[in-house]
Order: sequence, then C-alpha cells, then structure tokens
Amino acid sequence: MTGIVGLGTVGEAFLYLARRAGHRIVAVDSDLDVLARVGNRLKALAKDTEEPPVVLTDDVAALADATMVIEAVSDDLAVKTDVLRRIGEVSQAPVLTTTSTLSVPHLAIASGRPETVSGLRFLVPPGPAGTVEPVPTALTSPSTTNAVDALIAELGLTRVEIGAGPAADATALVLAYLNRSVAFLDAGHSTRDDIDTAMRLGCGLPTGPLQLLDIIGLDTAHATLTRLRQQTGDASFAPAPLLTRLVDAGRSGRKAGEGFYAYDNEGRHITDEPVDRSTTVRRPVRTVAVLGSGVMARGIAEVTATAGHPTVLVARSREKAEAALAAIAESLTHSVRRGRITAQQKAAALPLLTPAADLEAVADRDLVIEAVAEDLDVKRPLFSRLGTVAKPEAILATTTSSLSVTACAKASGRPADVVGMHFFNPAPALRLVELVRTDETSDDAFTGARAFATVLGKTPVTCPDRAGFIVNCLLFPYLGAAVDLLQRPGTDIRATDTAIQDGYGYPMGPFALLDTIGLDVSLTIQHRLYDQLADPEHKPALLLEGLVAAGALGRKNRKGFRTADRRRSSTL
Repeated sequence: MTGIVGLGTVGEAFLYLARRAGHRIVAVDSDLDVLARVGNRLKALAKDTEEPPVVLTDDVAALADATMVIEAVSDDLAVKTDVLRRIGEVSQAPVLTTTSTLSVPHLAIASGRPETVSGLRFLVPPGPAGTVEPVPTALTSPSTTNAVDALIAELGLTRVEIGAGPAADATALVLAYLNRSVAFLDAGHSTRDDIDTAMRLGCGLPTGPLQLLDIIGLDTAHATLTRLRQQTGDASFAPAPLLTRLVDAGRSGRKAGEGFYAYDNEGRHITDEPVDRSTTVRRPVRTVAVLGSGVMARGIAEVTATAGHPTVLVARSREKAEAALAAIAESLTHSVRRGRITAQQKAAALPLLTPAADLEAVADRDLVIEAVAEDLDVKRPLFSRLGTVAKPEAILATTTSSLSVTACAKASGRPADVVGMHFFNPAPALRLVELVRTDETSDDAFTGARAFATVLGKTPVTCPDRAGFIVNCLLFPYLGAAVDLLQRPGTDIRATDTAIQDGYGYPMGPFALLDTIGLDVSLTIQHRLYDQLADPEHKPALLLEGLVAAGALGRKNRKGFRTADRRRSSTL
C-alpha cells in the first residue's frame, strides 16, 4: 500500500500515478476542503476506470500498513519535520520527501529515522513518463534506496540525473521567465492564449508559460519567486502583481480548478468557446511578392508557392533571384525526401515561382512581404518605394523580428496597409507567425494578413508593435540570465542545459539555444530590446559581448557555448 501525505499539486500528481499503476492508496491531508476536491475528481475518474479505490483521510494513523510513504506537504522546515516525525510514529515504511528547497539530510535526521528517508527531485509535478531524480543521503539504507527505485519504475517515471545546483539554476531561470510572462499579460501587451501559443510554437516548448504555472501551482510558484527575491535581491523574481492577485483570490491553478485557465473535476483544461474569426476578408490574398533572397525570404516564398499562390521573388539582381529559386527547388526536394510534401506538391509549386530584379514586379500583387536585412536604414527606403509601386489595395508586410513596424508603415506613406508578419525560421517547418498591428493598420489589411497566414497552415498570434513582439521579448531575458550565471564560479554549462531539458521538457537548454540562434544574432537582438525598452532585464549579457568580440558566433562557425565541450569540461 502506498501512502501520500499532502494533496497539493505534487501529492495529487503522485496519487494519480500510483492509482494508474494499480496501487492501493491511503492519501492524507489536514484540509477537509482539499480532501473533498480530490474526492470529487476521483469519483469523476472512477466512471471510466476500474482502478483500486483510494482512502482519503485527515488521520496520519491510517498509514500504519503502508509499504511506502510519499511526503508532499508544503516546503516549510517546521511543517515537514513535524509530518515526518508523525509518519515515523505510525509506520516503519520508507519515506520519500518531495522537498525542492530544503536539505534532505536535515529532514532525514529530523525525522528520527534517517535510514528510511530519501528525497525525490523533479522540477515539474510528474505525470506519466515524467522525469524524477532520486536523492538519497549518506544515511539512507540500501533497502530504502531499492524501494525508491522500484517505486519509480512502477509509476512509469523516467530516472534522470540533474543535481542540486543545476536544478536550482534551472528553476530560477524558468520561474523568472514565467513571472515575466505574467507581467506581460498584466500589462495588456497580449492575451493569455496568444502568449502561450507564441512561446509553445515559437520555441518548441511542451506548454506555454501561463499553462505551466497552472500545472506547477500559482501559490507554489509565488512562494518560490518570493524566496528567490529575498535570497538574491533580483527584481526579476519579485512576483508579478497579477500572480499575487490570483493567489490571494484562491486561484492557485489546476489543483484548485482555476488559475489562468479553468479545469473540470478531472483536472482537464476547460476549453474556452472558440473565438469567431469569420469576419469578411475584404482583401483576399491570391498573388504574393517576396522581397529578398536570404534564408527567410526563400523560406517564405517556398511556403507561399507550396500553398498554391503565384509568388515573385525580387532580389537585388537577376542572378541572386535565380539562385534563390534554385535553393528553394533544392529545399523542396529535401521536403519530399522527408515526407513533408509530395512530389506532386513540389511539381505544382515550382512553376508558381518567378524571379525578378525590378521592384515593379510587385505592382500587381495582393500581398508584398519584405524580408530584407534587419536594418531600418534598408527597410525605410524600400517601403517608401513600395508605397507608390504596389497597387492601392495591396497589403504590405514586413518580416522584422525586432524593429518598429510603425517606422516602416510611415515610410510607405500608406500606413493603413502595413502589417508585421514575423515568420519563424525555418519558415517551411515552423507554424508560428507573429502578426503585428500598428495604431494605423486598417481592419481590412490586418484581417487579410491573418486569413492568409491561416491559409498557409500557420498559426497567427496578435502582437503589439513593441520591441521583440511576444517571443523575443520573453525569451531573451531568460537567455541573458543564463549567460550571467557564468560570472559565478562553478557554473556547468552542459549540466544547466540538461536540467532545463530533463526537468522541464524543453527541446534544448539556454546555452545550446544561443548557439543555434547565433551568438552575434542574439547579442544584436539584446541590444535592440534594451535600446527600445530600457528594461534592465534586457541588458545585453557582458560575457556574450566578449564571446562575439572574440569571434565566437555559435553553431554556424563552431565556436560557442556547446560547440567544443565534447573535448573539454564545460565548467567555467
């Protein structure tokens, strides 16, 4: 029989895992409302399953026959010490403590039975196939260690090695990013759904930041942020006012049935009524022009042609335009080999692509997408010409990732027709498009651009014309904070990345991501964000400045944070 003490976010997660594994369970909590809430969820689940019944009680004595006890009460030394002692008075079973901030040896000794106590580290409440790290102490008996290993296997969890230091760093980096996302929402820069969608699709994350906070527990996150703020004095850990208001209102996330989202009795996200976007599209897009011949321009042209839209690619010379089309043809061939598109789709797309070197080639196009160098001194003159060359009803779009869309719009002389359409690289593979509306963008132009992005198979999110839009504005302070960790002796680059990947399920850690983006590109974006927003969180990382000055650009020239660590230690 498995005992669980504490039915907050973590305890309830273990309850469902143990129940799914067929364990008999006694779950203890001193809060009768919590017991009632969990009981209602179990009743809802019981309709569809025949898993063993769960005993819910406020009496620790019910653990007398337990063969393993999971302690998951609040991370307070006095509270945990008291609970561990009370467990020891009624049961001789091994005890797993789920502390994330306290010393496991301290708790083990305080329990009075140190040989039976072990820790279990995880950064997100575990679900099926979730990752955990056993944390035995020097006093933990072999039989307790074996029992913990057996439980991990029975619950279907994945054992990983993270370490206390990397886990703490990963938690600080991610919690600051989550907190920043709440402040971004509270400031009205974007909506809940667009923030979560942008970060999930733009960075390949398993969940958006606001949904992750609901999973962790808003009260848990608030307490962790408060502790980090007190320990470091770093303002990025000061809980966002909206987070505080939600916690004070009892909206602590999925466990309470309501946080940033609402949840049913089974803890499932209640989907909001779909937003009606059936507005008449008065500027439908059939024909497209793409300006530029670089990677982004080629990727966008490939996407529009594959979707069946006649596309002219305008470069500075006929040779550059033809070379760009040849690169697109090669990319389409690769896509066929990988099964992303069919040979028939490739054959249909190629005739729709036309090279050009004269801007007059855009004159009859419904949508003109500018994808030239990320420099306003280049973009402004181009939009000035587009304002007269493009037909009056054409939509003009810039793919800038960090510059002012308004500046481009003003240069065109027809700002009502201008939108931002920030595609993510590689455009054929990534679904997200940040759609930027300025104060002067017309409803017709914006609706037309949104409809076209959807036709391309992309997921558009609405962004303010503000430096970094959504993704870069939330991502780069996180990356910069990771670099700043290297000013502290002993920071292990590889271990930090691994902690983020294994602990939070991110596709890569911050250092590998910086190498992938390009250290020079990352530094340029940091400078633009800081210049325009003047927020200390966006201040360019000093060590990143040094690396770029030394010629380290990341993966593209094989000089970066993770490009040479196969041959030497990554500890700086």
